[in-house]
Amino acid sequence: MNKKSKFPIYVQIVIGAGLGVLFGAFLPGYAGVGGFLGTLFLKLLKMLIIPLIFSSIIMGVVSTASASSFGRLGLKTLTYYLSTSLLAILTGQLFVNMLRPGVGTNLHKAAVTAPAATFSLKGIFLNMVPENIFSAMANGKVLPVIFFALLAGFFIGVLGEKPRRTLTDLMDAIYQLMMKITGFVILLAPIGIFGLIYKTIASTGMAVFGNLMFYFVTVAAGLAVHFFITLPLLLYLFTRQNPYRFMKQMIAPLITAFSTSSSSATLPLTIETIENEAGVSNRVAGFVLPLGATINMDGTALYECAAVIFIAQAYGIHLSMSQQAVVVVTALVVSIGAAGIPMAGLVMMTVILNAVHLPLEGVGLIIAVDRFLDMFRTATNVFSDSTGAKIIDYSEQKRMRKVLPPQGR
Repeated sequence: MNKKSKFPIYVQIVIGAGLGVLFGAFLPGYAGVGGFLGTLFLKLLKMLIIPLIFSSIIMGVVSTASASSFGRLGLKTLTYYLSTSLLAILTGQLFVNMLRPGVGTNLHKAAVTAPAATFSLKGIFLNMVPENIFSAMANGKVLPVIFFALLAGFFIGVLGEKPRRTLTDLMDAIYQLMMKITGFVILLAPIGIFGLIYKTIASTGMAVFGNLMFYFVTVAAGLAVHFFITLPLLLYLFTRQNPYRFMKQMIAPLITAFSTSSSSATLPLTIETIENEAGVSNRVAGFVLPLGATINMDGTALYECAAVIFIAQAYGIHLSMSQQAVVVVTALVVSIGAAGIPMAGLVMMTVILNAVHLPLEGVGLIIAVDRFLDMFRTATNVFSDSTGAKIIDYSEQKRMRKVLPPQGR
């Protein structure tokens, strides 16, 4: 069970996707087999959604709640992370609506579940509050489960020591269990992706790939704007320092994040570099960066929002602005729970698709380029964490200079 495969999972997925294209193009008559494999894989992913989201969000909030004992530092950190994630999501939403890469794909609509008839901003918030949390879980209603998990995580954090430790250990055990099951399901991803792409190509032909490359460029452009413009602008506005000099100082962890596609694996190097090269204090770096690796996923959030709207365009489904508001809110919240989950984008994508009643088969359309986009969005995640640490450290140093003015010589 512990033997490593010769090929990493992303290589296996690329191979599966390639075989799906070949089988779909040359053996379309057997697409039913691909449909069965793809549907089975999607059902396994759907099986994970509720318990994984519930446990991961609770653990994320519990860790944040305990960290909030740092008071001012915790508030600054959370404000920064929520703000930049929202800016990233809105950037992705802007690009995919402006460039419309999915329009003209004309995927078959037989498997499409129609979106709910009407949405309103008022309805979004009312639907987030469950009348019965167990009913919401049983029916796969994601937003009520997320809302309840946020409340549960917060109030677990303010309980007395014994019940807090008991519930935290229980949620952590459930989360670790779901991670194991998720890892097993992801091992089946090459077969599932083969089936999904086999069915898609057999039904629509090869023309779909022109739109897929346009989608890749659209998401990459959104990530580039957030990476090279939004984050540097925030750094300059709050510190008046050269953001591109800071980017150069952080080049080692950024390249590592790009090549490994793992914020967590890059974390030790990020902390060491930002302290030694960028002069951020250990107190700030040691708090802001580990928390960011857990809950701050700018690149992932941007990608998920853009991908969901692209899938809707590919199926010819118009998402109103209120429906897109559901996508934005859900992408913001589930990005908190995305850290540490293998292929987080794939698993979390099903959550957002489910929230706006779009076909989960759409993940088969975008998975072929997911690995490459994962490299870009992970680098964006790490740069956002680093920028936040630099801004917060500057703010803390400025405050300390006011509180403790330099003594005369």
